[in-house]
Amino acid sequence: MIGTKHLQVYKTDILVIGAGVAGLTFAIKMAEERPDLKITIITKSKLGETNTKYAQGGVAAVWNHEVDNYQKHIEDTLDAGDGLCNRQIVEIVVKEGPQRVQELISWGAKFDKENGVYDLGREGGHSENRILHYKDLTGWEIQRALLDKAKTFASIHLHEQIYAIDLITQHHLGHTVTRLTPGITCYGAYIQDKRKNEIEKIISRITILATGGAGQVYRNTTNPTIATGDGIAMVYRAKGRLENMEFVQFHPTALFNLAHENPDFLVSEAVRGAGAILKSTDGAEFMQKYDSRKSLAPRDIVARAIDNEMKIRGDDFVYLDCTHLDKESFIAHFPTIYNKCLSIGIDPLKNMIPVVSACHYMCGGIKVDEMGRSSILNLYAAGECTSTGLHGANRLASNSLLEGLVFGSRIALEVNSMIDLVPVKDGIPDWNAEGTTVPKEMVLITQSWKELKEIMSSYVGIVRNNVRLKRALSRLHLLYEETEELYQTTTLSPQLFELRNLITIGYLVTRSAEMRRESRGLHFTTDYPDKLPFLDYTTL
Repeated sequence: MIGTKHLQVYKTDILVIGAGVAGLTFAIKMAEERPDLKITIITKSKLGETNTKYAQGGVAAVWNHEVDNYQKHIEDTLDAGDGLCNRQIVEIVVKEGPQRVQELISWGAKFDKENGVYDLGREGGHSENRILHYKDLTGWEIQRALLDKAKTFASIHLHEQIYAIDLITQHHLGHTVTRLTPGITCYGAYIQDKRKNEIEKIISRITILATGGAGQVYRNTTNPTIATGDGIAMVYRAKGRLENMEFVQFHPTALFNLAHENPDFLVSEAVRGAGAILKSTDGAEFMQKYDSRKSLAPRDIVARAIDNEMKIRGDDFVYLDCTHLDKESFIAHFPTIYNKCLSIGIDPLKNMIPVVSACHYMCGGIKVDEMGRSSILNLYAAGECTSTGLHGANRLASNSLLEGLVFGSRIALEVNSMIDLVPVKDGIPDWNAEGTTVPKEMVLITQSWKELKEIMSSYVGIVRNNVRLKRALSRLHLLYEETEELYQTTTLSPQLFELRNLITIGYLVTRSAEMRRESRGLHFTTDYPDKLPFLDYTTL
């Protein structure tokens, strides 16, 4: 059912914040095992509007065992992660992945076939064709199938237009909580029903964060406008553990469009997998100067190469050349990309596509273990908001949907084993809004949002240095103080929540980048261009 009534004081066995691939996979698996438990899913937008929906390329899984195997996928993932992957997690995801994808297919998801056999694509960093896809709308198809399946369970209650403000912990019961406090426990969340503008609470035995990424912290991003880092920021405020926030993946090929759309339109890596070639504005190939894999090198290498070529030449974009590809095959595999290009006057089979790098994926986030447990008791997390150890310093293309499927399923297994021992917490106080007034000028919020995007794009982008990071931190601190004053003195709105969360994300990315005095994966600094000798922590 889709909730239409306001929630007020709402009690549930399990609260899932976020309704993308990770959150829905968990809910479905949990509902199958425990139909007696009430599972409440909230999403701050309309159902179906998630980061998952915008994934074009596909889901990576070892499928054709005649030419591919787990070891190849594991090594490709480790190579992309540049020394920071947790090998145990990589092996878990790669080996469990095909079964999770098979379950997804059994739930109704469709992937493209050719002559009755799955048509496997290849993307940058992959040594074999192993990407299952549905045209160039794979995320949309997975989102559709999962939502349809979730709606078949009476125990799953779906509520849209519900914004999560903060996790409820001992802090809200009057206790002092620091990052060193043992036994921090989550009891649910304070939320705002966007249709009523009232702040209410959901008390839960177990809470799952599946809130997606934070791409809106940058000026150019392929992420939808809802990607504001809410889950990560809430865990940071609750004194939970985060890691690897400096590793922000920029997708090499977003469509350069003078209309300045938000989000930027993604030109999938699968297009390069099909043979498209990156060229500078004079029509010359350039990737051979940076990597032997040329246009199919991992994303961090390609994005830095594009950034460098643009700076050397003073250009605003580079080209992606598809003009030599077969027209019928291109339109069949990439209909959305083809039609989008046509809509702005570009025939991709006659004209080269102008592209620019854009923020695409957060490789760091809430630190979780192999079962999705966070450092806060009774709080789990899955998907892009987490740092599982799978991606390390750089995510391998199409591993993200796989991660969401695997960890959504693993958390369900873990929660099923322990939820009966967890009581519902009583005595949670109502939200205190005394002393606040309606904000007089929304421009205070919108202008701060613009300033934040400019700071992060100019100083904490693909290439960084100490001077830029120091400047970013000083400006972020000013934005933080101004926004906190608004937060404490005015009635709350989703726009203010999101701004506050994004400023937190900006600080975490910048401070983490400042602390990493080396260049590794997605973090490249001109002050420390080399990698430090690194001991793999997974062997300790």
